[in-house]
Amino acid sequence: MLRIGLLTSGGDCQALNATMRAIVKTMVNRAAEPVEICGFEDGYQGLIYGRYRVMEASEFEGILALGGTILGTSRTPFKRLDTPEADGVDKVAAMKETYRDLSLDCLFVLGGNGSTKTAHRLAQEGLRVIALPKTIDNDTWGTDLTFGFSSAVEVATTYIDAIRTTASSHGRVFVVEIMGHKVGWIPLHAAVAGGADVCLIPEIPYEMDRVAAAVERALDAGSRCAIVAVAEGALSSEEAALPKKEYKKRVASRTAPSVAYEIARELEARTGRETRVAAPGHAQRGGAPDAQDRVFATQCGVEAALGFLEGEHGFMVAQRGGRMCHFALDEVAGKLKRVDPSSDLVREARALGMSFGDE
Repeated sequence: MLRIGLLTSGGDCQALNATMRAIVKTMVNRAAEPVEICGFEDGYQGLIYGRYRVMEASEFEGILALGGTILGTSRTPFKRLDTPEADGVDKVAAMKETYRDLSLDCLFVLGGNGSTKTAHRLAQEGLRVIALPKTIDNDTWGTDLTFGFSSAVEVATTYIDAIRTTASSHGRVFVVEIMGHKVGWIPLHAAVAGGADVCLIPEIPYEMDRVAAAVERALDAGSRCAIVAVAEGALSSEEAALPKKEYKKRVASRTAPSVAYEIARELEARTGRETRVAAPGHAQRGGAPDAQDRVFATQCGVEAALGFLEGEHGFMVAQRGGRMCHFALDEVAGKLKRVDPSSDLVREARALGMSFGDE
């Protein structure tokens, strides 16, 4: 009997269920002995407190297109991993105890950067762990794609398309705030797919006068509206020059709800154009996974299960150059994949006339 654990940790996304389905189906189809599945509820919290249920393979049928996660999820920040829970529980010790009490042969962790760091820590503690790259932000180092990203881009792009019609009808400028605190993958792709005039991302600090000039150019060229796609973590060149602590103070002192509102206020003052803010928000995490996410999530689940059945653990499944591969957890944990300002997509967007607020 093989006994495996499944958990989904951190922010949710559209393809978590599709990934778990692929793990389970592969295990059932390829394992030489019966498989028992322990599904941990609400991420690492389930592992800490022993909240799990023994699941049948049939529970993973019919969930390929179901968004969210049937196990539930929560955030257990890595930076507080060695800080006891409010009730005094030692997180790491409790997770190890649950793992060993259940006699798990492997724990499959579906999570983003923080979750992968915790998975690496558990592997260092002697547990057999395999990580799968889940995040809408596409910022996990070592893999070209993460599952959840494609669906989030689709939601953000559809939102820009919808905003464009009302913006054009009223002759307005719209600042569309798109998820991306530390990296700009979603806003970059959605801006290109949605034909935005300006795209502001954390990796390319902006100057407000250049943003305003780009909006004016779009309107002077005959467009009835202008669309500015802004990452949640977009920052000005002045802010980028601040020490980290000073930048955090600057963000904390904002009177506007977010950087998008600051930019909208500045644009209206500088251009005299009616400017509004819109945001798809958590809808970028919701709904059914798109076709690309279903395929990639399935690939990740299959490869993770096959790796385990071949005797491997302590790795994260990845895709590099269109091929599936494995990276040791100590190679990927704690690293962030950022947008390269000199990448092909940024260069091509500039050629189309899109401004990044820096030139």
